Amino acid sequence: MVVAFLVAVAFCLVVGLYFSKQILCVSNGPANGDVLVVLGGESIHRPHRAVELFQHGVAPRILVSGTGDCLEVRTYLVGKGIPEMQVELECASQNTKQNAEFSVRILREHKVKRAIIVTSWFHSRRALKCFRHFAPEIEFTSSPTSDDLPRSHWPNRYERGWVLNEYLKLGYYWIRYGIAPF
Repeated sequence: MVVAFLVAVAFCLVVGLYFSKQILCVSNGPANGDVLVVLGGESIHRPHRAVELFQHGVAPRILVSGTGDCLEVRTYLVGKGIPEMQVELECASQNTKQNAEFSVRILREHKVKRAIIVTSWFHSRRALKCFRHFAPEIEFTSSPTSDDLPRSHWPNRYERGWVLNEYLKLGYYWIRYGIAPF
């Protein structure tokens, strides 16, 4: 019985890693919005993606959400030519649920109709589901990072832990907050 359980767990881990891009990455393709919402927690690929999207005219404003690196992300964005007046900060949130809750307040104040979530590829499913959960009246789409997508089916050594942890967080958010992953 224990051996069967261990085999099942190992199988789930292999499948979860091998198909991580297909399961975790949600990209809605090209879309325009009123604002880009850049989630904190990673200050290289996410801000870079926001700059790309802004420069392509996808949205006229950027909202940076998340404690810890929000000032660093703003500095990066402004340093890459984004006008400081076009960047707004929400620096109080400490997790994805709070990113959504706290950002939605700002989005509603600005009467935003369409927002584009910018986060890591493996975080995009949970982030998009959280924002849609807290503001079903706003049309949210996802435009995750692409520079760090796995080149093959396997995430790199650095991201494997993040990917496996993301599956746990999806389950936790479903049980704790009622935010279904699918």
